[in-house]
Amino acid sequence: MSAITYELLHIDKNSGARRGVVHTPHGDIQTPIFMPVGTQATVKAMTPEELKEEVQAQIILSNTYHLYLRPGHELVKEAGGLHKFMNWDRPILTDCGGFQVFSLSDLRKIKEEGVEFTSHLDGSKHFFSPERVMEIEEALGADIIMAFDECVKYPETYEYTKQSMERTTRWAKRCKDAHTTADRQGLFGIIQGGFYEDLREQSAKDLIAMDFPGYAIGGISVGEPKEEFLKMLKFTAPLMPENKPRYLMGVGSPDYLIEAALAGIDMCDCVLPTRIARHGTAMTSHGKVVARNACYERDFTPLDSECDCYTCRNYTKAYIRHLINTKEILGVRLLSIHNLRFLTKLMDRVRIEIENDNLLNFRDEFYKNYGYTKE
Repeated sequence: MSAITYELLHIDKNSGARRGVVHTPHGDIQTPIFMPVGTQATVKAMTPEELKEEVQAQIILSNTYHLYLRPGHELVKEAGGLHKFMNWDRPILTDCGGFQVFSLSDLRKIKEEGVEFTSHLDGSKHFFSPERVMEIEEALGADIIMAFDECVKYPETYEYTKQSMERTTRWAKRCKDAHTTADRQGLFGIIQGGFYEDLREQSAKDLIAMDFPGYAIGGISVGEPKEEFLKMLKFTAPLMPENKPRYLMGVGSPDYLIEAALAGIDMCDCVLPTRIARHGTAMTSHGKVVARNACYERDFTPLDSECDCYTCRNYTKAYIRHLINTKEILGVRLLSIHNLRFLTKLMDRVRIEIENDNLLNFRDEFYKNYGYTKE
């Protein structure tokens, strides 16, 4: 029995969006879902209690690369795994570290065996192979773990993208062969192939033949124009199995989350909500609010009158502006709570609209209020 299973509850008859449940060892995940990112075994500035009670997060992510470097996967295993180490009793997903390793373009060397890289912290030398990544992710103990892949830059040549995609497929097979905790951890394969449809199709076909319990789309939302993103998303998502979770990696803006759901994606993640919070920006139902701006100096209204989060129930734009401009930590915390809750609440609504076969109409209404133009 796989540690991760997917239950399809409803398909929006007008869009094809999916409403489902992902069953994991640490509880069920209602989908489509946005997953907050806790890179270093913490969602920045948030306690687990705030994530549960205020944000209502169902699952969070942690980062294999960063936790391998600090504090080390052996220490996390000694502590009883990530769940105990960070005091989080709901599902966790760990990425494979591939995106971080490959973003160190001047600090790494790719070979068939794996990747040699230099730590961004102290310059020390390290090596990730598919087998090593499985060893690290198994020690961390997340419910969902990712196969080691290469994320190519945008744009990239067809020739290199093809070589990279084929190597990612071989690495996925090595990950599956090295994976020893299938009863406790679900290993997902990552579809690559850049922005070439035939390569995406071949990647999906080869990975599906390996029968992973879930599949991800990697290598989009990497700086390409939105029309390119949407084209490749809409091409790739239907290639993924209907009876398994579909995960789109690295997506967290409201429009991309809605478009992902419309394409039949179940799970998305991104550091965006907490990152922009640290720069003083809030997502609201009427667009972005840059809290440090002078226009909010005497604005004694909440960030978003339609939001039910702790921040909006208790504080004003004027106060948050004051905190951000005086570099008080509370300002970042309040904005982080708000942005994360804004996205989890958005996905709550998306699930309801799918059940009512109404996600396309909701998308148009949301875009109009937020200030987006529909593609």
